[in-house]
Amino acid sequence: MAGLWNAAKCLVQLSPNLRYLKLSYRPIATTVQPVAHLPTVKITTPVLSSKIFSPVISPVRHTMPAEKLWKGVTSVSNAGKKRGRGRAVGKKTAKNLNRGQVIGVGKTNMLWPGLNSPVIQGKELVQQRKLPDDPEREAKLLKLRDEMGAFRLLRLSPLERGWSGPKLSGRSVGPPDPVGEDKFEGFHTTVLEFKIVCNMKGNLGRTRRTSAFVITGNGNGLAGFAIGKAQMGMTALRKAKNRAAQKLMYVERYNNHTVMHDFYSAFGKSRVFVQKKPEGYGLVCHRVIREICKTIGIKDIHAKVEGSTKNVQHVAKAFMVGLLRQKSFEMIAEETKLHVVEFRKERDNFPQIMAKPSQVKTTKSINDMDLNLHLNEGKVVTKKKKFRMISETDPSWLNHLSKTERFRNHEKVRLNLLAQYGEVRSFLFDKYPECRQIKFVKKKEEESRCLLGINREKFRDYRSDVLWIDEMNVMSSFNVCVLESSFADIPVDLDKVFND
Repeated sequence: MAGLWNAAKCLVQLSPNLRYLKLSYRPIATTVQPVAHLPTVKITTPVLSSKIFSPVISPVRHTMPAEKLWKGVTSVSNAGKKRGRGRAVGKKTAKNLNRGQVIGVGKTNMLWPGLNSPVIQGKELVQQRKLPDDPEREAKLLKLRDEMGAFRLLRLSPLERGWSGPKLSGRSVGPPDPVGEDKFEGFHTTVLEFKIVCNMKGNLGRTRRTSAFVITGNGNGLAGFAIGKAQMGMTALRKAKNRAAQKLMYVERYNNHTVMHDFYSAFGKSRVFVQKKPEGYGLVCHRVIREICKTIGIKDIHAKVEGSTKNVQHVAKAFMVGLLRQKSFEMIAEETKLHVVEFRKERDNFPQIMAKPSQVKTTKSINDMDLNLHLNEGKVVTKKKKFRMISETDPSWLNHLSKTERFRNHEKVRLNLLAQYGEVRSFLFDKYPECRQIKFVKKKEEESRCLLGINREKFRDYRSDVLWIDEMNVMSSFNVCVLESSFADIPVDLDKVFND
């Protein structure tokens, strides 16, 4: 009988326009109750019996809670996940249909004593009565439910976004949690990697956890990095940044803006070549290294990553190992037993001694000439092959190269010679002293004659032996004529000239 009753209920639900239902089993004494979506239900008896009966048709009831029912709609089975289904499961959200509802208030606005109003008000008993209808109630509920079901991306300002939109990689998650009374003021934490990892076990199967790799620092040379794993993403982030706060390291910086010197470092298959740069150069490097530099307080470097560039943890560890292995200028001078001299472009390559060894090396080898080769442990950055232009074989281009070949690198060579010798000279200067640049100086007869008051005829006898000094060297608005000692008989008071 239970099976027949269920079949009857299914027929009634599937056929809303059905008015008559014929049953062919034995009649029994029942009562009639109309179904909500049917106006009337008429039951006819078999031909053998004339007794009319009406079965009880009750609505379908579920014993499962609403959460499990919504899970059946929004979730995907494990077999479906393996086949690639359910990629947009996160966008489906269960709607809370109780939101916006008031107990006792439905389509018909009624006042129910003891349910949505007190039973006794003052000394009078509250009676059940109908209240005025709210025509906007249904529209408000529909609008509220539509807002619940819509999936909206998290809106962030451009400065708060990570490397790729709303993902956590590259975003700041604030300072670590305080330990007792100690607070991490001025610290900020940046997420370098945020991913899901799986572990296969015999008794539990494949377990999924979230892994977070972060770095925290104060932007003034103090930084630390760590990894945190947990079932929930926020728990993994909290564990990672609190562990990083317990592993802080101090990094030496040159003038608080760049590294101490060029260095090479490696971790696993990742190799990092870092170059020291002047102020204003910026951070030209891998995005992981850029976030680490911002956390530490490094503003100007150039870094080249070779090998494995997508392994975030290996790139970060290789860079941090290189920073911690930096040497001071005094240590470099003692190791090489040579003077450490710095040439900077903003000073026109003027040499500046940074450190002196206690004992200077007497013999000098070829490897001592390049400090970067010593610091990089003999490693050299791999240079890409230059792209060959189509016009390289063109006769006009070859003619241009032949004309400009003798001027190639002249400016750099001139600066290096000025920094090393103080003048532009040939490498044969020791043997032939005349192999040096000749200084051509212009002579201005009219300005010198007006300034010194010398007779034109007398001045012409000595003008070939006059040496001119630029006006910036003597801090004057005119060029000054200075005579050699062999022409001291000219009646000129040079002190008066300089004072005037």
